[in-house]
Amino acid sequence: EADYALDNEWASAAFRKLLSNPSLGCVWLAHTAESAIGHAVLTARYTMEHGASGGYVDDLYVEPDHRRQGIGFALLESLFHECRVRELASVYVEVGQSNCAALALYAKFGLVPVSDGRILLSGPLRERGTLYLPKEGS
Repeated sequence: EADYALDNEWASAAFRKLLSNPSLGCVWLAHTAESAIGHAVLTARYTMEHGASGGYVDDLYVEPDHRRQGIGFALLESLFHECRVRELASVYVEVGQSNCAALALYAKFGLVPVSDGRILLSGPLRERGTLYLPKEGS
């Protein structure tokens, strides 16, 4: 669970794009007879590091009232099965350092923090030809 506001319109468009192109990944939905209670999202991409396609756990969520009941584990079992079907060479996920429950869950699938000195950097792709210059004093 991230501490940032989700733009529902943007998220809906991104979700539709993912669902319309199975080569990009897939989605699992956990539900009761009444409602959805969780989901997992896998996206796939080619990685030079492994010389093959890799998977990315783009999202994993279980409603708070349904946690600690094996739902997240079941969603990840399905996701990892799909990774094997797709012959993905690796799987990545982002987890907050203080999210001990998520770290423990992912460890059950062999995912552990990278300890080779790398850090994840992220940012928007700028227009072609635009030079990024940091603000003075930063």
